[in-house]
Amino acid sequence: MLDPSTVLAISATLLGALHFAIGAGVTVHVLLNKRDVPAAIGWIGIGWFAPIVGALLYLGFGINRVRRRARRLKGVNRHPDRASARDNSSSDPIERLKVAIGAITGQQLAIGKVAAILQSGDQGYPEMLEAIEAAQSSIRLATYIFRNDALGARFIAALARAHGRGVETRVLIDGFGGGFLLSLAYRRLRRERVPVARFLHSLLPWKMPFLNLRLHKKSLVVDGRIAFIGGLNIGAENLVETHPKAPVRDCHFRLEGPVVRQIEKAFDDDWLFTTGEAAPKAKDSPSMIPRDGASARVIVSGPDQETDKLDLVLLSAIHSARRSLHIATPYFLPDEQIVTALQLAALRGVEVDLVLPAVNNQFLVGWATPPHIRPLLVAGCRVWRNPPPFDHTKLMTVDGEWSLIGSANWDMRSLRLNFELTAEFYEADLAVALARRIGARCLDPITLADIDGRPFLMKLRDAAARLTSPYI
Repeated sequence: MLDPSTVLAISATLLGALHFAIGAGVTVHVLLNKRDVPAAIGWIGIGWFAPIVGALLYLGFGINRVRRRARRLKGVNRHPDRASARDNSSSDPIERLKVAIGAITGQQLAIGKVAAILQSGDQGYPEMLEAIEAAQSSIRLATYIFRNDALGARFIAALARAHGRGVETRVLIDGFGGGFLLSLAYRRLRRERVPVARFLHSLLPWKMPFLNLRLHKKSLVVDGRIAFIGGLNIGAENLVETHPKAPVRDCHFRLEGPVVRQIEKAFDDDWLFTTGEAAPKAKDSPSMIPRDGASARVIVSGPDQETDKLDLVLLSAIHSARRSLHIATPYFLPDEQIVTALQLAALRGVEVDLVLPAVNNQFLVGWATPPHIRPLLVAGCRVWRNPPPFDHTKLMTVDGEWSLIGSANWDMRSLRLNFELTAEFYEADLAVALARRIGARCLDPITLADIDGRPFLMKLRDAAARLTSPYI
């Protein structure tokens, strides 16, 4: 029988070997799979200094299982399409932008038309509900938030009626934004027998890491002919003219033309990803033949892809600018690459205007924003406060020729963690109209004196809040 000291020595040796094996295993996996250097250093440190807890955390939160699942279900290649980038002959920055985004996304350009720019739910919801009521063959609705309020009840009733008359109806609600513990809208749709699913929702502890990954898309496709995209969730707070307690302004778009099929395909991929159920093959109709419109393309981005597509698209657009950049976003917490690109644009003489809410509806975002915008002000960018009510609009234009619309914010969550849907348009009239909308909000400038004149404790608070920017 071994004496206690020998048992203790053997136990210490085994624990040391286990410590080394776990630390080495985490290190090897991180080195081979993590591109972000600070994140890689952090995970390696946790793996060595708290090997068992660190390994469990890394298994739960550090490994992208969403990407694996997407490959298995979708069976598609998520790498950029370099073949589409062969023609670099044009000296026009916008033409070269077309080539770059085509290579980044692997998506072809299509004819698309913005048939209507809709202000908040006051204009957006009536058109969306009318389209649902008139649907003849299919409805595909994806939303981050679906409230169980009076407005939500109208959508549920319209969807139930459409399903009841034989329209193929599918609804996809984010598993977190739609109510994690209790999604009443989801339950009501289920009671009405409307096909509905919750994206990446699970109460199982080993699936909790998916809580940080969100379906942030807001899209409605009806009969494969018309689509609505933008920032508009489904909730009465977006009905600004009814004076809700916490009103939210927004901008939504009604699209027509063949580009609608790209939005429909994006929904079908998400439905397959969530339910394992493939959508029936879409049939084109004579109304899909383009009569007018511009070159457009849908950009689908998310953590299931090999590259950070949205990040690359924004960087490409910023670098292509020669005269003007107009940006409106509710949340501005980008990575340093984007901040640097905006600085360089201003330094080479591009007019850069960035519009942010004067009062943010997410206090942590409001605190974390000043450290991100100070470098822009130093470089000559102009940053503006958009007065209340809170504006959830997401817009970007370049040189009055190119526009980006959709669901994505300029923050790390949209760039890295969210599943987003945006659309680019190569149409001068649209770009000018959107630039004017942004310009109309450029009334109250943020200055360096405003940023530097904050009390010390406020600066310290904001600097600490900035550390949370990858997660909020």
